[in-house]
Amino acid sequence: MSYDVPLAPGEQPEDLDLSTVAEHGFPLWEVFVRAKRGLSHTHVGSLHAPDAETAIQNARDGYTRRAEGVSVWVVRSAEIVASDDAESLFEPFEDKPYRHPTFYDIPDEVGQL
Repeated sequence: MSYDVPLAPGEQPEDLDLSTVAEHGFPLWEVFVRAKRGLSHTHVGSLHAPDAETAIQNARDGYTRRAEGVSVWVVRSAEIVASDDAESLFEPFEDKPYRHPTFYDIPDEVGQL
């Protein structure tokens, strides 16, 4: 049995990019939450949703239930581009040890930076 959901006047169904659609029909979204103002967003998990608005709502409901966050970002997993683990990308920095503070003694009074 199939059922077509009626559209309200002026609404158009959103087209999904089928290359990122999971087995059950929705693309995968990565969720980032900022715990407090002034802190960075942190990756907290993933979820499946048909569009960005639904992904934000589901992320809010699933990852900030107890007021653990002040901001939520969602990004389609297919849109994330990352470097591979090849060392050749980071080799130029190894010959410049002056860029790393390994030659400095930190006084004990400073504590953790």
